[in-house]
Amino acid sequence: MNRKDFIKISSIFAASAFMPFSEALASQASLRVGLIGAHGMGWANLNAILKNANVRCTALCDVDENVLEKRSAELAERGIKVKTFVSHQDMLAEDIVDVVIIATPDHWHCLQLIDAVKSGKHVYLEKPIGNSVQECDLMVKAVENGSSIVQVGQWQRSQQHFRDAIDFVHSGRLGKIRTVKAWSYVDWKKTIDKKPDAPVPAGVHYDLWLGPAPRRPFNPNRFHFEFRWFWDYAGGLMTDWGVHMLDYALLGMKVSDPVSVIASGGKYADPNGASETPDTMNVVYAFDDFSIQWEHAIGIGLGPYGRNHGVAFIGDNGTLILNRDGWEVIPEKEKMESVALQKPKDHGLDAHMKNFVQAITKKDHNLLNAPIQVGAHIAAFSQMGNIAYRTGEKLYWDRTKRKFTDRKANNYLLAKYENGYRLPKI
Repeated sequence: MNRKDFIKISSIFAASAFMPFSEALASQASLRVGLIGAHGMGWANLNAILKNANVRCTALCDVDENVLEKRSAELAERGIKVKTFVSHQDMLAEDIVDVVIIATPDHWHCLQLIDAVKSGKHVYLEKPIGNSVQECDLMVKAVENGSSIVQVGQWQRSQQHFRDAIDFVHSGRLGKIRTVKAWSYVDWKKTIDKKPDAPVPAGVHYDLWLGPAPRRPFNPNRFHFEFRWFWDYAGGLMTDWGVHMLDYALLGMKVSDPVSVIASGGKYADPNGASETPDTMNVVYAFDDFSIQWEHAIGIGLGPYGRNHGVAFIGDNGTLILNRDGWEVIPEKEKMESVALQKPKDHGLDAHMKNFVQAITKKDHNLLNAPIQVGAHIAAFSQMGNIAYRTGEKLYWDRTKRKFTDRKANNYLLAKYENGYRLPKI
């Protein structure tokens, strides 16, 4: 769809934005979308879902009124009129959305997802789905008890070259795989210097931004994108990028739970910086006869095999390297044929949103490429790496009980809500 056609269709949708839903369905057969968290990835998600002809945006929600003003104006320029909200609960209370995109900081995901599901909305949820294993388990239960279609933002699951690479791994041509490496080297991101606490910016509803997180004075280092580097709200690169690459490590090896996990790392790039999560980290997940190794670094871009992110399946016959730029096979001496770089031929996020809309339209959650169970498992798996790092211990996982054998480590599995917030009861 070119820009002219997009604006034309968007204008048609905008004209019926506030019709009664039955009338809107009859005239346009459209899905009404509300976005919660419009600053970063949420905006990309919204634009991707709007490429589907039967979708229109009717609402925006953000605790920063400056973001709301900017995004609603950008939509208005495209002929799309929306109603804006500061509270997601206020948005859900009105009958103006059928689908919700949640792209807020991780510590809000659990509450917002469960509120949306209880309201009967379908949900596209950004990864990682929660900031604790306890939240992830509760979210799965809430979705399974309801009728909502919920897709998690593991969009690589909808991209063809990722699927082709895993098919090759499963073919057995690499021979026995003893080691899988996954990594993220982020050279475009620098460490953040300490900044003093500051007054809350005009238009920012800071209490709503904090939500269940510990009450702290406003600090610009903890706001918008930078929230990722603080334990109160997220899990650093381990959960931000780990959920993408480790997801494919598990898919390739057809496994789920490790026997043990051990981690090392720290704030090696800037020991005195403001962030709490490690800028350099290595994690080893042990399975019965192979291991999965994770590594990340901030401020460095030259990762394994000269790639800044990826997953590598290292077999006796050769190594398959996969990332967003494609996949290839490097043979082990002359044990197999090489495979030249297979570049992507589609757009992962667009394909993922198309899959989501199709599942909603056909009312079949089995069509989803990344259902809530997938998002919950890889989020918990990535959290294990952070917990091993924070305890400084080699941890053993009891798959049946979904706990570590170490009592201290199990404390990190739990959600710790403050400011009067409580985990929902399902």
